[in-house]
Amino acid sequence: MAYLDLDNAFSAPGMSRTMVAKAPVAAGFSALEWSVIALAKRDTLRSLARPSRLSRAMGSLFGFGVASALADPRLEALRRLAVHAWHRGFALPVTEVEQFVAAGFAAAQVETLVMSVTGLRIVEA
Repeated sequence: MAYLDLDNAFSAPGMSRTMVAKAPVAAGFSALEWSVIALAKRDTLRSLARPSRLSRAMGSLFGFGVASALADPRLEALRRLAVHAWHRGFALPVTEVEQFVAAGFAAAQVETLVMSVTGLRIVEA
């Protein structure tokens, strides 16, 4: 007895919807993204806060520079999460992780970032 796949009657030959696998998500970073992670090591947690008008005025008066945000919002989300990872390890703020994923990064890249920064691995039981 023959089988007639009515759900995929007009699909490409030899492939059904159940056979199509999703492409694996890359958990790595590009060379530019790795350089942003490395540069974030020098930034403090204070660099993540927006400077007030007074602090900008005092900084320009006395020559203290204020760390600027990166122009690319995707790289800025990476920098912010990398600063938290350098200082706090796996204790990342949920809002920063959400912004990181909303910027177009994969959730698996959070683990790659923290593991590369701290040198620790997550052990699954």
